Amino acid sequence: MSSKISTTKYIPSYSAQIEDLAQILSQINNVIIGAGAGLSTSAGLTYSGKRFTDAFPDFIQKFGLTDMYSSAFYEFPDLETKWAYWSRHVFMNGYNYVLNDTYDILFDLIKDKNYFVLTTNADHAFLNHGFDRKRLFYTQGDYQLFQCSVPCVQETFKNQFQIVTMVKFQKDMRVPTKMLPKCPYCDAPAISNLRIDDTFAQPPGWYAAQERYEEFLLTYSESKPILYLELGVGLNTPGIIKYPFWHYTKLNNKATYVSINLNEVSVPSEITDQSICITHDIHDALHDLKKIYNI
Repeated sequence: MSSKISTTKYIPSYSAQIEDLAQILSQINNVIIGAGAGLSTSAGLTYSGKRFTDAFPDFIQKFGLTDMYSSAFYEFPDLETKWAYWSRHVFMNGYNYVLNDTYDILFDLIKDKNYFVLTTNADHAFLNHGFDRKRLFYTQGDYQLFQCSVPCVQETFKNQFQIVTMVKFQKDMRVPTKMLPKCPYCDAPAISNLRIDDTFAQPPGWYAAQERYEEFLLTYSESKPILYLELGVGLNTPGIIKYPFWHYTKLNNKATYVSINLNEVSVPSEITDQSICITHDIHDALHDLKKIYNI
């Protein structure tokens, strides 16, 4: 007589995953945070919906714009129109925004740990919420910086005064020509310091941050407990955060990889036993984690 035994793979509940992550945080002091667009979206910095339609009704009506992400690549008819749009875009996403407490909770969770943050976000949110500048690497740029469009030099320039001025004095979806930002060295048009193409400027400060990140990464790449905490990272540029985190987790049997994302959560089979993949809103997950972690 024979019988078949069926087995079902155990899938941890959300609450069990959060409890596991809280335990890991209580035991591991070294943390690398990899932050993607999903983190800021969960914090309230959205590029579509009411936040977009309230700020750009004139551009939507005239040019048919649908969201701030795709609008950043729109070919406007001239620089005066481009900067009327773009100054508002930068002001909203680099300066004048109100987020929920997502970044504050994250900071409370890791502020006393040996941490480093690698982010593809350009919104300055980490700096605005208390994170140490020396522990941050903004690899894709910063809304608060201009650079030469050529670029003639590998430098960046602070832009707050010019952005605020263009927002204030634009009229009929145009800024005055005299306000158009220019490179202080060669007089070429200035652009935002964002990695859109091969003109992206990487000044000495960018390389210094990269060096600090790589030093942190290599120091804990083997035989030392470390948490790779990935927040809101999709598959748009996986080579920056996701793939390296997978790679270094595989190299170190004392490493733990955690991904929290509302939509895209995956892990290679080689590190399944070292991973926690949480499909949940990041703000809510961090809030629940903070309650369990008791801080």
